[in-house]
Amino acid sequence: FLVGIREGLEAALIVGILIAYIVKVGNRKHLAAVWTGVAAALAISFATGGFLAFTSAELSERGEQLFAGTTSLIAVGLVTWMVFWMKSAARGLREELHGKVSTALTTGPLTVALAAFFAVVREGLETAVFAYANFRTATSNSAPAIGLTVGLVSAVALGWLLYRRAITINLSKFFTITGVALVIIAAGVLAYGIHEFQELGWFPGEGMYAWNITAWMAPDSIAATFLQGTLGFRTKFSWVELLAWAAYLVVVLPIYLRKSSPKPQVAVAK
Repeated sequence: FLVGIREGLEAALIVGILIAYIVKVGNRKHLAAVWTGVAAALAISFATGGFLAFTSAELSERGEQLFAGTTSLIAVGLVTWMVFWMKSAARGLREELHGKVSTALTTGPLTVALAAFFAVVREGLETAVFAYANFRTATSNSAPAIGLTVGLVSAVALGWLLYRRAITINLSKFFTITGVALVIIAAGVLAYGIHEFQELGWFPGEGMYAWNITAWMAPDSIAATFLQGTLGFRTKFSWVELLAWAAYLVVVLPIYLRKSSPKPQVAVAK
C-alpha cells in the first residue's frame, strides 16, 4: 500500500501538473497526446512487472535465487535514489515540467506525448521493480498485490481531488513521512537480497541466526506477513541480514532526514 500510494501520487501529481499547464495555455487539443504518453508509460510499467514475475517463475531454483537477490538490490538502489531525488527536486518540479511541456507544444503532439511518457515511466518502472522485490520479501499470497492495488487507486483518487482543489495536503510532510516508510521497507528488501545470496553460498552466515521464532510464529501468518512486508522482519533472520538491515537504516535515514541548507543569497549591484 505504501509503495502504491507514494509512487502513484508522484505520478498523479506529475500528470496533473502537465494537464493543468496545457489547459492554462489553451492547448486542450494536446490533452489526448498527454493521455497517450501516460497510457504507454503504464503499459510498459505493467509489462515490466509481468516480465519480472514470469522470469522468476521460469528459472531454476538457483537461478531464481540469483534473480530475486539481484532485483532486490536494484530495487533498493532505485527507491533510495527516488526518495532523495524527490526531496531535492520537489520545489522546482512544477517549473521543470512546465518548461518541458512549453517546448513540446511548439513541436507537435508526438513531442507532448513523449514528454508525458518520460515524466511518468520513471515512476512506473520504479514501482514495478520495487513492488516485485517487496512481494518477494513478504509472501507469495495475494496480500501484497491487494495492498499495492489499493495504494494505487488511493493515489489516483488523491491526485484527482488535488487537481480539482477539493482537498489540500501538506505534500512536503506527506513525502517526508512516506519516504521514511519506504527507506524502512527498502532495508527489509536489502536483507532479503542478502538472504538469497546466502542461500547461493555467496555470503557467509546462512545458519547463524540472530533469532528463529518459527516455533511460535508461522512464516505465512498474518502477523509475520505484515512484519515482513513493512519492516523486512522474518521469523528467521541471520546476523548478516540484521547487520545489513541496520547498517542501511543507520546510514540512509539520518542523511534523508537532515534538513537541506538554505542556498546563500547573492547580492546584485544595481
